[in-house]
Amino acid sequence: MSLGIIFVRASVLVMINGAEPAPDAQAALLAAVALRRGVTSLGRRLRLERTATAMTALELSVLGHLNRRGSLSPGELADAERVQPQSLTRTLAALHDAGLTSRQPDPADGRRSLLAITEHGQAALRTEMQQRDTWLATAMAAELTATEIGLLRLAGPLLDRLAAG
Repeated sequence: MSLGIIFVRASVLVMINGAEPAPDAQAALLAAVALRRGVTSLGRRLRLERTATAMTALELSVLGHLNRRGSLSPGELADAERVQPQSLTRTLAALHDAGLTSRQPDPADGRRSLLAITEHGQAALRTEMQQRDTWLATAMAAELTATEIGLLRLAGPLLDRLAAG
């Protein structure tokens, strides 16, 4: 039997090196509501921090998928965005015309094409992310305690896991 260390702060329970209790449906629902509200508010605020000349949210999302996952077909990008492939036509053309993506034939199936992010696209994506990351880091340092910042650092991968599932 291992003993866990429990930290309770801001209504958050974190267990380290111990058995976790089974999730209670009502507690999970309350956490889900609070999380959805917080993520929605933060997402809205991060969108406000973008420059007026910035790329569209869809263009940024497509570049992000290509940056994280490597070359993808237009169909795979549409699936990742949960849109019809035709909905991406203008976005993909704009990214290609701006030199942010490249297009090559799929070596496994010459009828398909694969899109990849270019160095210019990676730089543009980095610039976009850096601006909002800087705002968020400044806001966190001003508004949160070191413990709360640590909890958010732990929450990032958990949120990614929820989004992927």
